[in-house]
Amino acid sequence: MNKWIYTLLWAILVISACRKPYQPPAITAANNFLVVEGNINGGTDSTFIKLSRTVNIDNKSVHNPESGAVVNIQSDQNVSFPLTEIKSGIYACAGIMLDQNLKYRLSIKTVNGESYLSDFVPVINSPPIDSITFDTNGSQITGPGINLYVNSHDPLNKIKYYRWDYQETWVFHANFHSYFYSNGDTVLARNLNTQNITNCWGSDTSSTIVLGSSAKLTSSVILKNLITSVISSSEKLGSEYSILVRQYALTADAYAFYSNLKKNTEQLGSIFDAQPTFLTGNIHCVTNPSEPVIGYISAGNLTTKRIFINNRQLPTWETIPFYTDCKLEFDWDAKPPMPCCFYNFGGINQIDAYINYNIGHNPAPFIPIDALGQPGKPPVGYTAGTQACVDCTLRGTNKKPAFWQ
Repeated sequence: MNKWIYTLLWAILVISACRKPYQPPAITAANNFLVVEGNINGGTDSTFIKLSRTVNIDNKSVHNPESGAVVNIQSDQNVSFPLTEIKSGIYACAGIMLDQNLKYRLSIKTVNGESYLSDFVPVINSPPIDSITFDTNGSQITGPGINLYVNSHDPLNKIKYYRWDYQETWVFHANFHSYFYSNGDTVLARNLNTQNITNCWGSDTSSTIVLGSSAKLTSSVILKNLITSVISSSEKLGSEYSILVRQYALTADAYAFYSNLKKNTEQLGSIFDAQPTFLTGNIHCVTNPSEPVIGYISAGNLTTKRIFINNRQLPTWETIPFYTDCKLEFDWDAKPPMPCCFYNFGGINQIDAYINYNIGHNPAPFIPIDALGQPGKPPVGYTAGTQACVDCTLRGTNKKPAFWQ
């Protein structure tokens, strides 16, 4: 019996010693392909084109912008519109009135001397969005929550393929409402109109590809096409939530490209999912025709629609706040310790020490919250909390969006 045990242990050691790390080609290959994102917008809408380079799976950085390129929109009648780089890898131009009878393409020349051209594409304008609706049915996967849908139709019955993206905005609140601030050695009353750090707005953009088609229908009608879902416990639904949906009209080729892109990026991972397919876009490298380019350029006006959802419109769901470990800090120097932070006893100014220095029990600076003492008399101290629990601008903006109701 012992002989078999020793033999088995020896076999395990031999097998373990023979293992070698496997580096698949997807990780080791020198992939550095151009990625082009955006659309040529007509009318008053600005055009934004994002250029970047692919990175390998084992690369710690996923942000690889293509900066310094010369980017132009060109018509098939040799009319050109230049784009300006407004941010690393982001190129833009103000709204241009696209001629509905012409075709347009994108021209790109990178700093390394490579030239890229998209195919000429027709101008296809999106019909208006009829409505954005929601229900509270939730999902079998994520549980209770809201589902948001887009409804649209083309009265001319020409547009059969659609794509949507969106931007979410919501109100959230800091854990504590601060009525005071410090200038370094004195606690002063906060102007709640200009120094508000309690109420903020957060935002997020779509990260998935949302498509719809009426090609199999007798009329071009899109009814309750799911845009996104928000789980009931999300902070987004705690007060008021808004979503702006943008609608793009696509050609059949563009729809096929985005469908394959969606399969490759969102529907892989198990043996039952779709197998990866090669992405064939409409952008090509002129100087090196064998070089793959990722992206598809379309031209035309997009349409938008926004809705607001107030928490009062929803079931009595319990949202999970971002701030779960917040508490009022203690005055550790007082004898005995007291549940407040800022005191000025015996000429010892603890305000400056608490706000501006790293003290032993907590390295985070503090913000005064409320005054302690009897009404009508000078405060004897102030409650306080860490910046993360008091200042909502660390996670969003306290500037009310212009579109907010």
